[in-house]
Amino acid sequence: MAMEFEQEAEAFGMSGALLGLDLGEKTIGVASCPPDRVVATPVETIRRGKLTKDAERLAMLAAERAAVGLVIGLPLNMSGEEGPRAQSTRAIAGHLRRLLSLPVAFWDERLSTAAIERDLIALDVSRVRRAEQIDASAAAFILQGAIDRLRSRSAV
Repeated sequence: MAMEFEQEAEAFGMSGALLGLDLGEKTIGVASCPPDRVVATPVETIRRGKLTKDAERLAMLAAERAAVGLVIGLPLNMSGEEGPRAQSTRAIAGHLRRLLSLPVAFWDERLSTAAIERDLIALDVSRVRRAEQIDASAAAFILQGAIDRLRSRSAV
């Protein structure tokens, strides 16, 4: 998975803003990082509808940030195998790649939502606020892992 990510991420270049996506069944969590790729921050949660409408919103967010690529969380099984959700994510990513004309790289998202939920509980965030924040925060967690990997590779 790491090798696949690195090969895909080469299309991003050495700098430029990125969007991170957590593609859920009902929502899309969106995060971004600035061109220096130091820190990922949650942006918003999009309630899923038709793919073309979702892509329009993502295109607007990408344009506002001058994004050069998308990092999409790939929901692997705990064994590391790809199941139906990962296959669905790859299919949606293919459509987004075409509709947004941006390169895509996949990042292993196993346990990202659980990690964010644990952090929000530790911060005593109410259940209602957690539900509002979880998807965009999971996208930031995914994107942060990816940009940390990119930064460590460029430091070598």
